[in-house]
Amino acid sequence: MPEAFDVVLIGGGVMSATLGSLLQRLQPDWRIAILERLGDVALESSNPWNNAGTGHSALCELNYTPELPDGSIDITNAVKVNEQFQVSRQFWSALVEDGTLPEPHRFINTVPHMTFVWGEDNVAYLRKRFDALKDHPLFAGMEYSEDAAQIRRWAPLLIPGRAKSQPIAATYMKVGTDVDFGSLTRLLIDGLVAKGAELRYEHRVTGLRKRRDGVWQVTGRREVGGAPFSLEGRFVFVGAGGGALNLLQRSGIKEIRGYGGFPISGEFFRTDDPEIVAKHSTKVYGKAAVGSPPMSVPHLDTRYVDGTPSLLFGPYAGFSPKFLKAGSWLDLFASIRPHNLGTMIGAGLKNLDLVLYLVRELLASRAHKVESLRDFFPKADGDDWRLITAGQRVQVMKRGADGKAVIQFGTEVVASADGSIAGLLGASPGASTAVPIMLDVLARCFGDRLPGWEPELRTLIPTYGTRLSDDPARATKVMRETAAELGIPA
Repeated sequence: MPEAFDVVLIGGGVMSATLGSLLQRLQPDWRIAILERLGDVALESSNPWNNAGTGHSALCELNYTPELPDGSIDITNAVKVNEQFQVSRQFWSALVEDGTLPEPHRFINTVPHMTFVWGEDNVAYLRKRFDALKDHPLFAGMEYSEDAAQIRRWAPLLIPGRAKSQPIAATYMKVGTDVDFGSLTRLLIDGLVAKGAELRYEHRVTGLRKRRDGVWQVTGRREVGGAPFSLEGRFVFVGAGGGALNLLQRSGIKEIRGYGGFPISGEFFRTDDPEIVAKHSTKVYGKAAVGSPPMSVPHLDTRYVDGTPSLLFGPYAGFSPKFLKAGSWLDLFASIRPHNLGTMIGAGLKNLDLVLYLVRELLASRAHKVESLRDFFPKADGDDWRLITAGQRVQVMKRGADGKAVIQFGTEVVASADGSIAGLLGASPGASTAVPIMLDVLARCFGDRLPGWEPELRTLIPTYGTRLSDDPARATKVMRETAAELGIPA
């Protein structure tokens, strides 16, 4: 007989780890199973070398603050993303306090966030963006400068070798962070297992079938030996990264109809040279070239992985039909259905600039990529940097509110009407907003239980159900308290 569980989490990444951690505290008597296809957790999108960005809080990412036709700056999305990141921080802080996440420096470190631009138009835009954000409580402390000497103090690698006549500008937030989501995922799952959850490696899920009694039958095979397995789950979460689309399609739920996915791989330059790394201790984001998609925003990043700093620069996009880095060459083709073919064609025709961008990236030589690095770091020596292949991201293609096909650059929860199964599609800001995304899953799938869970949720997340930005004094207080618990500056 299949083993029976209350919750089956498919995929051992940060999303499953977060949802499992929430449910285990809200309903400690529930039996939880985590099924991971690979030999360890956090090896796909949650792996720090596969995750294109860390600690997204809209402090420096310009794609969250578009310039409107009238010249004003829309900060709506920046505030939303920052609010979401603060919710994640509160949850992590609560888990640090109760000992579930020991030694927070193992997954979160202070790394200032900067935006750096050049050219008169970009400088004018950044100045307006600063003016729009500087008085908002979630962006308090943001600094702005057009002075090369000041920018060099913030990020020494950006200035030497740059023409003095070139207009430049930067914003700086000293309270930015870098999050190693691989380490965070492992710590969360260790906590789940310590409290009774069952973790099973090398279990590839191939089938999802809902029985007449409302229970899901989860079937698959073991990667080693190929033996089949079968589990029962009253609730199933598909947190399998790029593999979620195919699994949700196999479930047969009508809510996945019309959804398609387009895979994009990425490359980054990486250096571990201690002399270079020691000269740069910030995350510096630039402005995407005109006509380029949001995913192409260049950035020179300080990254802490297992406590050791390195520098990344990129991204450089590539293409593979795989939906996961360790996926199948047939993933893209296997996802095509009669109900989503029109969506995929329509979205592609409407986003030819994305297609052209991918073609340019695929044809770019290493020398051309080094020149892009030198736009940020003028004296960079290409021999000091090596290209690494990052993880796969699968962009969501769906029908918009007007019925027309669109590509969505973000994350999307897809849940069945009865709330018995849910999955997550999409990419950035992804892991940084894992906690509010999983709160959305709770609301959509366990709405009848939320009133009873609310006291515990408010213990874990003091601002649950409210907006920090609506109360500046409270925002300052909560941000200081979580920063102290996590060992980072307020």
